[in-house]
Amino acid sequence: MSMYTRLAEGRYLASEHTQGPWDPATQHMGPVTALIVHELARTAPRPGLEPSRLVVDVFAPVPVAELEIETDVARDGKRVQCLTASVSSGGREYARASAWRIREAATPATPVPGPPAPVPPPSAEQARSWLGSGFGYGKALDWRFVTGGPMEIGPATVWGRLTIPLVEGEEMTPLERLAVFADSGNGVSFAVDFATHVFVNVDLTISLFRAPESEWICLDAETVIGPSGRGLTRSTLYDEIGQVGTATQTLFIAPR
Repeated sequence: MSMYTRLAEGRYLASEHTQGPWDPATQHMGPVTALIVHELARTAPRPGLEPSRLVVDVFAPVPVAELEIETDVARDGKRVQCLTASVSSGGREYARASAWRIREAATPATPVPGPPAPVPPPSAEQARSWLGSGFGYGKALDWRFVTGGPMEIGPATVWGRLTIPLVEGEEMTPLERLAVFADSGNGVSFAVDFATHVFVNVDLTISLFRAPESEWICLDAETVIGPSGRGLTRSTLYDEIGQVGTATQTLFIAPR
């Protein structure tokens, strides 16, 4: 049981555990983002360079099908490295990403907040919610809300942990665990009713000032909606040690 099975170099078969909430035939972008991170880690690795920023632009809903990920090096400098990735299926490109790696150096770290709260115990209400029982991606994660809730409109603080492998037979890294969850900000802090509106992100930007280190990832997320069909979700990202960065999503909002 996993989200993906590797078929060949750069080729994967998506399972039902990648399904998103809008259509069972299309994937949640969390697994796709984590798979991009998985492939980029194999692309021109250099000791001393750490992933610091990932931007994913979504051209169309990614099908639950065979995927091909092509990666390349856009810039290979001494201090920074820029990578690109393209996700396609059946000859069509569905998403494109760029990522920055920045060299490691000894710097005086500034104080940052610890997690908003420890990981709460499991809740039967969450297990019965649309997140815990409604679709493949939702059922593949363990959700633990600190504030807000799976059926509540408004900001939310929630811990999440992927409970199955990302790629069958391959070890999952803390960065992949963060990537698979970071795209959930708009889903846990939605500002309009899920039953009456569609709110889909057209992009995801993850910015990190340090590498995540734990299995559990926390989102402190809030969504705002403008008067003309656009929205923005901002999420502060934590691991069990403390804050690691931010994630933002630009949203398309429309009545169902």
